[in-house]
Amino acid sequence: MSDPLRDLLSEGRQRLAHVPDPGREARILLAHAAGLPREALHRLAEDAHSDDALRETYAAVLERRAAGEPVSRIIGFRGFWRHSFRITPDVLDPRPDTETLVSMGLAGPFDRVLDLGTGSGCILLSLLHERSSASGLGTDISEAALDVARDNAMRLGLSSRATFARSDWFGEVRETFDLIVSNPPYIAEDEMASLPIDVAAHDPILALSPGGDGLGAVQRIAEGAGAHLRPGGRLLLEIGWRQGRAASALLDAAGFADVAVFPDLGGRDRVVAATWPGSHD
Repeated sequence: MSDPLRDLLSEGRQRLAHVPDPGREARILLAHAAGLPREALHRLAEDAHSDDALRETYAAVLERRAAGEPVSRIIGFRGFWRHSFRITPDVLDPRPDTETLVSMGLAGPFDRVLDLGTGSGCILLSLLHERSSASGLGTDISEAALDVARDNAMRLGLSSRATFARSDWFGEVRETFDLIVSNPPYIAEDEMASLPIDVAAHDPILALSPGGDGLGAVQRIAEGAGAHLRPGGRLLLEIGWRQGRAASALLDAAGFADVAVFPDLGGRDRVVAATWPGSHD
C-alpha cells in the first residue's frame, strides 16, 4: 500500500471515528471517490496526495457520511440478498431484516409472484433470481421508484421475467398469484420522531409510514389480497416488531388461514405470513 493511500485512509478513519466500522467505510468511500472498485484501491497513483479533485471529492463524501448519510445513499448501491441494487432518494434503502421476506418466500413453491410497493425491486428480483422458472410483477405508486426497479432488473438480466406497473396497492392489478410479498410502510406516526437520522432524513416518508397506528397499508393489503391469490397462495408482509398480534388479527378478519408471525435476524417479529384458502368461482 502506498504512503498516499495509507494517509487518505487514515484521514477517513479519523473523520469517521464515530461510526461502527470506520476503516471499512473509509475504504468504500475512497474507492467511490476515485471511481474504483474497493478491491482495486491499490491502483491509485502514488501522487494521490496531489490529486486535488480526488481529495475534494473524498472530503465531500466523508462530510456527508459524518453528517449521518448512509454509505449506501452516498455510493448509490446497497447489497441485499446476493446482489447489489441501485438505490436513489425515490426508494427505500433495503435492510438486512427484509431478507426474511425473501427466505420465507423461497421456503414454498411459486410460479407467479406479486411484490406490492416494490421500490428498488430488491425483494421481487431476489426471489426471481433464485427461481429460474418463476416470473413476477412489481407495483409502486411512484413512477420514479419503478424506473429504479426496471434498471435493477435490467442489470441483473431479469427484465424478461420481471414486469413493473404503477398501482396504488391492488388498484391496477388484474391477475392472481401464487405468492404476494410486500414491505409496506408500517411505522406509526408517533414513532417517526424517534427514527435514526440515517432513516428519517434519507428514506422516502411515504415508504416509511402510512400515518396513524402504522397498520393502514397492512389492512388494505389484507383486505385486497384474497382476490389476487390462487387457492393455497401465500401472503408475506413485513411488519413492525410490535405489530404481530394486530397484523395477524387483520389477516384473520380477511379470511386467511395459517396466520403466523416470524422473527427477523435479531429475533424480533418481522414477517406475518398467511395462506389463502378460498376460490374465485
